[in-house]
Amino acid sequence: MASATSPALRSVSLRAGDQIDHFLVECVTARSGMSSIFRATDMRSGQPVAIKVPHPEMENDPVFLARFEREVEIGSHLDHPGVMKVFPGEDRGGLYMAMEWVEGRELRKYLMQRGKLSPERAVAIAIGLCNALEYIHSRGVVHRDLKPENIMVDDDGHTKLIDFGIASCASSRRLTFGSLSHMMGTPDYISPEQVGGKPGDARSDIYALGIMLYEMLTGKAPFRGSNPFAVMNDRMLNNPIPPRELDPSISPQLQEVIYRALRRDPAARYATADEFAWDLEHLDQVQVADRPELREFDWRRTPLNKKILRYTGLALIPLTIFTLLLAASQRSPAQPRSPAQQHAKR
Repeated sequence: MASATSPALRSVSLRAGDQIDHFLVECVTARSGMSSIFRATDMRSGQPVAIKVPHPEMENDPVFLARFEREVEIGSHLDHPGVMKVFPGEDRGGLYMAMEWVEGRELRKYLMQRGKLSPERAVAIAIGLCNALEYIHSRGVVHRDLKPENIMVDDDGHTKLIDFGIASCASSRRLTFGSLSHMMGTPDYISPEQVGGKPGDARSDIYALGIMLYEMLTGKAPFRGSNPFAVMNDRMLNNPIPPRELDPSISPQLQEVIYRALRRDPAARYATADEFAWDLEHLDQVQVADRPELREFDWRRTPLNKKILRYTGLALIPLTIFTLLLAASQRSPAQPRSPAQQHAKR
């Protein structure tokens, strides 16, 4: 497949009725600060497709172009009903990505419209995502940016993973980002090991899914703060409010599953998405542990202890910022030597 960042490819400006290669553009369906999504028809098959086109100004952004190329490279090799398919193509007439058309909306919009979900619906969505994660993990791919904005869901609760821009793949070349946000993903959903500057693995996706399951059931994110660093501090210091405190209809077994997915130590989490799915499918067989998280929550309720925790968290924010910036600098691409430096080395 031709590289998405090939100098021969340039962004195109599309409107309804335009044709690019064998795709007939119908309408724009979404816009972001970096690209637009169009609904189009593949004139060879008659099937609807989605066309993702970067904005022209993004051509000079190497980080975005690297993400775009990564998404094409990984997506075109995945074939699963729970993963949006990217169609490979050669000799394209512009810089764009052709994907299968998916009816539905982002999980984020789904949650905004419905609020928190019933335990039955939330568990069904989580099981579908576990199946998709097990598939990509078995092929050496880790998503690393799992969040409601990167999941499509239809009215029946069927889901698809999208946006593999910062995914890692064992069979692909390593992709290094100098930008902290691009390297790590989204602060509300990244795992503790990613906060510590590690790239993350399949268990990091499991952690992110645990956060989304908590959010689907309670209508609230488990970790909060006034800024991204405060959110990450909260994740590293505290355990979330027990889900059953926010909604007693959540069973103790389902709460236990969430705690298993959200363990700070990756080795203590579910080892695979299949294990996560099995517990969700067999909640009646889940053994509920006497968890220190619940005892800690009772301790944190008292006003004095709440004040102590608040000031401790504020004190640790600078340390978190320093750790993250240090990790980002260590992952930045090495600068080329100047001719004088090269001559001195010789």
